[in-house]
Amino acid sequence: MTSQTITAAASGTWKLGDLTVNRVGFGAMRLTQHGEAFAADAVPRDRDQAISVLCRAVELGVNHIDTAAFSFSPLRSANGLINQALAPYPDDLVITTKVGPGRDPSGQWLAHATPEQLRGQVEENLRQLGRDHLDVVNLRIVGTDSIAERFGALAELREAGLIRHLGLSNVRLHHLAEAQSIAPVVCVQNMYGIGASPEQKEFLSTCGEQGIAFVPFYSIAGAGRTAGATTDHSPQVHAIARAHGVSAAQIRLAWTLHQGSHVLAIPGTGDIDHLAQNVAASSLRLSLEELTALDPLHRKTA
Repeated sequence: MTSQTITAAASGTWKLGDLTVNRVGFGAMRLTQHGEAFAADAVPRDRDQAISVLCRAVELGVNHIDTAAFSFSPLRSANGLINQALAPYPDDLVITTKVGPGRDPSGQWLAHATPEQLRGQVEENLRQLGRDHLDVVNLRIVGTDSIAERFGALAELREAGLIRHLGLSNVRLHHLAEAQSIAPVVCVQNMYGIGASPEQKEFLSTCGEQGIAFVPFYSIAGAGRTAGATTDHSPQVHAIARAHGVSAAQIRLAWTLHQGSHVLAIPGTGDIDHLAQNVAASSLRLSLEELTALDPLHRKTA
């Protein structure tokens, strides 16, 4: 596979509301540091290297970037790097951000934002990105409680023109129904990858039926989560990777894209070569037999 010549256009497109994006995007969570995201002793990534990765991502056709104001390390913030690298922004670039969680300047996590505090988080993202509105804002939550007040607060900011589209992150099916009764939801960002549970697959299918983008996080990292790509690949993943002449991480990413035309991928990296490999995975075509070998549950939806 000649990853240098493959662009994100090979992944196909999906619409976030009225915004068309290539299905392979870029996640900025780990761009600001080396090693594990949000680690107290994180070593900041070289600024020029991070900016080069962002610029190269756009050159490779990535027009969907996922970020958050709470994604920062000492000296570096994801939003600040995006602003420095890409502003003035290309007309087709869609920047998705998350609100709900927050960190103080020392990096310590704060209690999740109240409905009243969400406006401040939205305005913080606007300032850092240098924009007068946000393309997509995901409400990220923890727990199973009602999200009506918090999502309603974001819906008001949408009506005020600060937000164009709304999404959800780390939610359950009942949260989606609750949010949809308040304002349109264009995407759901939940953990998902090879070995997903029946409940996770049901959520993905429900989003497809409703025309909502499903945006998995940790699809490559797996059990590694914030630490980065897992090395605990199954024998099936390794075998299929060898057959295609690609890395195990690329197979995991390709599998993600095969889960439905509404599924978007947002792999993140601070390395130019890994970026090219992630984008190149969009051209991988897995057979039904390979998909079934990777996850027997896939047989129900293939």
